[in-house]
Amino acid sequence: MFESSLMESGGQLKTKSKYWMIGTFIFNASILAVMILIPLLYPEALPKTAMTAMLSAPPPPPPPPPPPPPAQIVKPIKMVSEIDQGLHAPTKIPKDIKMLKEDAAPPPQVAGVAGMGSMGGSAGGALGGVMGGIGSGPPVVVKAAPPKPTGPQRVSSGTMAGQLISRPDPIYPPIAKAAHVSGAVVLRAIISKTGTIENLQVISGPEMLRASAIDAVKRWKYKPYLLNNEPTEVDTQVTVNFTFGGG
Repeated sequence: MFESSLMESGGQLKTKSKYWMIGTFIFNASILAVMILIPLLYPEALPKTAMTAMLSAPPPPPPPPPPPPPAQIVKPIKMVSEIDQGLHAPTKIPKDIKMLKEDAAPPPQVAGVAGMGSMGGSAGGALGGVMGGIGSGPPVVVKAAPPKPTGPQRVSSGTMAGQLISRPDPIYPPIAKAAHVSGAVVLRAIISKTGTIENLQVISGPEMLRASAIDAVKRWKYKPYLLNNEPTEVDTQVTVNFTFGGG
């Protein structure tokens, strides 16, 4: 009995599952048909963006560029020379030829210098030409003389050493000799236009030797220093050396 019940129930299950599959297939097919037919029957049900993308036409091509403007026609200009205007050949030969008399040219004006009329036209004309040439020439440029220097001019000691005329030697102070003091005394000297010493200032040197150096340099004599061919005061340096072998 148990087996017969299982066999009967198996047949019922198979019979019901067959019908169930057929019904499910029909239901799914109807749903698919409805989804296909609705867009065809009612196109407004589709999304607007999709319809717009499907139905929008591509943009028209840009218009062609305008044709270039017609080239301007340049008309040739006939050049007429002023020289040829009065030299054309006549178109007809005249029967009567008229003689034209031209007035004589006026005599040339002779320019002379006042008070020189008795010398004749040729002399007056020559003088007038010379005076006219002088007046019409370029202006004469007068160069101004360079300004004269003011004050003493700075000159090197080597240059002024060649200008020396008289140079007495300095006296070596006995105190400096006893103390074995030697060296060079450097002085600043102002030399006048005549070549004499006007002013002396000590720049450097041993104290015991400065007075003797100043006394000696005051008696020195120079040639006048010329600047632009004129005597000029000079500002220079003088060095006096003191050694045990002599001044």
